[in-house]
Amino acid sequence: MTRMVTSLSALILSIVLLVSGNAFLMTLLGIRMSIEAVDPATIGWVLVCYSIGFVLGTLYLHRVIGRVGHIRAFAVFAALAAVSALLYPLAVSAIFWAFLRALSGFSIAGVLVVIESWFSSRATNANRGALFAVYQIVFYLSAAGGQLIVNVGDPAGFVPFTLAAILLTLALIPLSLTRMEAPAIEQSERLSFFTLARESSSGVAGALICGVLIGAFYAMGPVYATLVGLDVGQTSTFMASAIVAAMLLAWPLGRICDHYDRRRVMRWVALAAGLASLAVAFLGAEQRWLLTLLVGLVTGLSASIYPIAVAITNDRMDSNRIVAASATLLLSYGIGSVIGPIVSAELVSWLGPHGMFLGNAGFLLALVVVTSYRISHTHDIPVAEQEHFVPAMPESSPVLTEIDPRNEEFHESPEATEIREEALQKAG
Repeated sequence: MTRMVTSLSALILSIVLLVSGNAFLMTLLGIRMSIEAVDPATIGWVLVCYSIGFVLGTLYLHRVIGRVGHIRAFAVFAALAAVSALLYPLAVSAIFWAFLRALSGFSIAGVLVVIESWFSSRATNANRGALFAVYQIVFYLSAAGGQLIVNVGDPAGFVPFTLAAILLTLALIPLSLTRMEAPAIEQSERLSFFTLARESSSGVAGALICGVLIGAFYAMGPVYATLVGLDVGQTSTFMASAIVAAMLLAWPLGRICDHYDRRRVMRWVALAAGLASLAVAFLGAEQRWLLTLLVGLVTGLSASIYPIAVAITNDRMDSNRIVAASATLLLSYGIGSVIGPIVSAELVSWLGPHGMFLGNAGFLLALVVVTSYRISHTHDIPVAEQEHFVPAMPESSPVLTEIDPRNEEFHESPEATEIREEALQKAG
């Protein structure tokens, strides 16, 4: 395990710099637009452009990478993301910032495709479960750490944007200096959205609504925090705690999912998250530690809906269709992440800051209804026949689904085979 992590140190360092810089920038933009007194509905429309760019990137960037190679593509995408960060302070314009958000989303998708392709190329049947877990832990901790950097500098100035650009640019260095050979890039297969919905309505609904909730939180969470009176430091803690909660809740919920019917687990998780969301809406911001705790619970439970949805879907898939189904679920999540910020922003404009959590409760109730209907009209998968639960992470590209430990059709790349043979020789 230690040897594997050491061999991937350049990739891991690039991920830390990239994800922390990107997470920092996402929160910074919400705070900055709130300071500029931009209407919440406009903020939602501006920030949703990131999700639109990201979804388009995951669909079409394989062609670019295949034409120019991984290192060049990574350099181009990271440079575009850094330049976008530097351009924000030049003009506080909704249209200009919307364009920059779309460009950022497209660029970050490209960078993640490159990084995750490298991760996949190093995976063997013996280590891919551990590799999958390492990637997720690094990603979540980097995203949480990025929130805390918001305390550095005045959000109304240019310094924080410069810092975000520095982090995104520094992510270029470790990977550009690596001696690892670039892996082959392949376009991930997808099942038709409607075909998958017919076979696993609960899974598609869960992925879609999880995208709505998490997309709304990343875009409008800083706006909500600012509107209820949290200062910059409290806002960064507010955002970071929710991301850490998502990581911490993944393991115990995974254990539960391995011992009970997963659709019923998702229904109870959605119901608990909905009740917690209502509590946030009516609590107010007077008791700030309680508010932070409840928001962490809402976000952590909401984030867990996606891996449960993946598990529900995979239980109903042949092993040779798991990757294609997972790619379609990621697309469903991406569509939800486009819907979420728009709806949440409109609700905040109409009902005030707590409209965000009232809307979350409504979406979660809808998921409870859909799941209950499917439970009553379709057969259950016996617990003994369920696939082992894996805490899948939606904030990634379809490439990462290829090393999902449940994917029995996984084939080692030439690079991974070479690594395994070298390890066997040293062990012998």
